[in-house]
Amino acid sequence: MAVGRRESDEQVEWVMTTDLPKSPGHPFYRKLNGVLRESGFDRFCEQLCAPYYAERMGRPSIPPGVYFRMLLVGYFEGIESQRGIAWRCSDSLALREFLGMKVRQASPDHSSLTVIRKRLPVEVHEQVFAKVLSIAQEKGLLKGGTVAVDATTLEANAAMKSIVRKDSGEDWKEYVGKLAKEAGLENPTAEELRRFDRKRKGKKVSNDDWQSPSDPDSRIAKMKDGDTHLAYKAEHAVDLKTEMVVAAQVYHADQADSETLIETLYAAQENLREAGSEQNIQEAVADKGYHKADTLADCVEAELRTYIPEPKRKRRTWRGKREGQQEAVYANRRRCKGERGKRLQRWRSERVERSFAHVCETGGARRSWIRGLLEVTKRYLIQVAGHNLGILMRKLFGIGTPRSLQGSSCVLLSSDSPWEGLHFALPCMLSRLERILRLKWPRHDVVAMTQAAA
Repeated sequence: MAVGRRESDEQVEWVMTTDLPKSPGHPFYRKLNGVLRESGFDRFCEQLCAPYYAERMGRPSIPPGVYFRMLLVGYFEGIESQRGIAWRCSDSLALREFLGMKVRQASPDHSSLTVIRKRLPVEVHEQVFAKVLSIAQEKGLLKGGTVAVDATTLEANAAMKSIVRKDSGEDWKEYVGKLAKEAGLENPTAEELRRFDRKRKGKKVSNDDWQSPSDPDSRIAKMKDGDTHLAYKAEHAVDLKTEMVVAAQVYHADQADSETLIETLYAAQENLREAGSEQNIQEAVADKGYHKADTLADCVEAELRTYIPEPKRKRRTWRGKREGQQEAVYANRRRCKGERGKRLQRWRSERVERSFAHVCETGGARRSWIRGLLEVTKRYLIQVAGHNLGILMRKLFGIGTPRSLQGSSCVLLSSDSPWEGLHFALPCMLSRLERILRLKWPRHDVVAMTQAAA
């Protein structure tokens, strides 16, 4: 047998269109395409973005619907960076079909995503987020009477080693060198500086004195794992009945939860109005980090009942305080002690934290690769819109993400044909059978048994 030789890469071969590879498509993305097409998602995005483009001048841009779909792919595939999204879309035939790309048409580059994001203001992304809520409203999956609010931290695209003083512009090494010189160390080495910095007292880094030169909007904060990073704060308002996120706000990481609660609730009410819902938010549930007498009084003025546990404090005096604070605190305390208050707190701890797990952990939004508060907000809004679409898809077809293995029967139901559903359901059934066999017979050849069963 002769040695096979690989053909030269420079050889040009003409291939008929009928001979090009075709993908049967992914059942999840095909169903999602049907939902977006039924709601007129692409036409809505084109009309919304038209004022920010020139009229009939230059070459046509990437359709806005394709841009927002690629960001949705980033959530569903758990991809953090735009480079990863662009590579995944160009590599997958199923995703190219989801984007509506032709066979010989190149998928958008990551730089194109950056250009479009900077061109479109944050208000456009907010209206696209509200459009997804309107789809849920049409399907009867949006209530909005009782919402729960909680916050988490997002790691910024900036390093703690690069922070500088706001007053003088000195970096950390220059600042410590000046302190060492004032302490009597002349021309210290790098090792001596590190030893001096490690042993000196009162070593704290404040947002009032330090900032990042590459991302001034980021703030020094402690993350969920206990590490200190430059970060932002993301806050969700979740409909407790349907688990839809009705508001996703991004703030500076040093803003207290009690300062941003009212703004988040106002944004949630506005999104409900944009989605076509006539429901007013009547109850707000949050943890004890949101408890503040001024904030509770603001909620009473906004005709909102609050269920916010009160942290342990000394006995308070209300003399000279704002009118209505005492009544608001006592009424909130009474509601929290009731059965309904305890039940709402259990729902809050379960459902709001679940939204953060889906968006930040499996959705790839915990680490931001974009700089600037507005730019991070744009990307995060579409990430949360993808989460809402996942809830909608789970209610309609039984599968909320393309990677979920929630049951082979759901895959069969979500497919256009039985053979296509069986093609995707068979690996699910085999993997589950293999896990069951490994638990029952850990020392046997489970792979051979699985193949025999197949």
